[in-house]
Amino acid sequence: MELSREDALRLNVLLAGEVHAIRIDESAMTVYGLSERGEAQIKLNPCGRSDHYLRLVRETISGQVLGSPGGYPVYLKRWTRMGQARDESLTQLLRLGEPEAVSAVVHARGLTEVLARHAWWAMPSAENARSMLCRTAVVNSSLGPVLAEYLVDYLPFETEPSTTVETVRLVLQQPPLINQEVRQGIWNKAKHKTTYQVGFLLACPDDLPELRAPRPGVEPSAARLEPLLAASNPFAQQLLRVWSASGQSFMYAVEQVLRKPADQDIVLLLFKAIANYFQSVRMGDEPEADMATLMMQAARLCADDSDINTSQQAALRELIQCCPECKPDIEGMLVLACLGYPAVRPVFSRTTAIGSLMRKKLESVTCHLFAYLRQLQGQGGS
Repeated sequence: MELSREDALRLNVLLAGEVHAIRIDESAMTVYGLSERGEAQIKLNPCGRSDHYLRLVRETISGQVLGSPGGYPVYLKRWTRMGQARDESLTQLLRLGEPEAVSAVVHARGLTEVLARHAWWAMPSAENARSMLCRTAVVNSSLGPVLAEYLVDYLPFETEPSTTVETVRLVLQQPPLINQEVRQGIWNKAKHKTTYQVGFLLACPDDLPELRAPRPGVEPSAARLEPLLAASNPFAQQLLRVWSASGQSFMYAVEQVLRKPADQDIVLLLFKAIANYFQSVRMGDEPEADMATLMMQAARLCADDSDINTSQQAALRELIQCCPECKPDIEGMLVLACLGYPAVRPVFSRTTAIGSLMRKKLESVTCHLFAYLRQLQGQGGS
């Protein structure tokens, strides 16, 4: 089988120009080309089976663009999706008409705003939009809000909870990609979909749309922390952050998600959001561990006889001496700062349960987390 003379001629003319990207619509048997002059299209006239004919079309395009009729090597899919495509080849990849080649471009570290626009024309999809919004050059361009709008519209159709979290996190990036009305609309849905809330906790932990009141009754303690704040004590700074209106909003939202996480991925993403929030007070030599170990580590660090051999431990000791009544809060912060997979490994390594069954199996871990969250919200005695 060969290309018809008309199709071969028109493809050669298209490729001879400065075409930025090529898209092949297999159902319509049409090849589209994007150039400075706009969009051109070639209606194919297949002779024989359409799948064989499309293969010839791709071989012709690849031969012109890469000098090889073999087309894009799809076996490199995993490699190119890790961002390993060479920057100098990205323009050529967009001219192949291969969906996987476009994916290689949107995952590439050298992605620019111009290349992103051409890739979006070639293959607009939620996966590509998410990948491109991981690049600062795209987020800061006028294309960023376009991609964010697409993702927001597609959000109700996402089926994987972890993908939903990532989508919400990406559209909430700064500079603002969505307006306040859209942001509030997503938050309103988050009240019934905890996966949405995790996206907010990861993207804007100090700027949640719904603010709660600052923690009551801590004013005398906060006043005594002024000298430590002036000395940039990270533990004092984090403690006041937790007590603030934004901090109390974060703690409350975490508690709501922890009551009904959808699956294991959401639990781990929630733990990531919590650990990120408390990272400034994570002790350098304290690794992630199971819950019992984390609690013992925190108690040891807050003990009066704890050895002081680092600047971090000295700062921690200063806070405890200045505000001894805050020790339960401090222990909670130290535990939450090291939260990670090891805390739930004893459960997740033995089960693939999701939903209510998973939550029941996690009670041995979450009961302690709920206690810390209540303590940090001033409900330790309840």
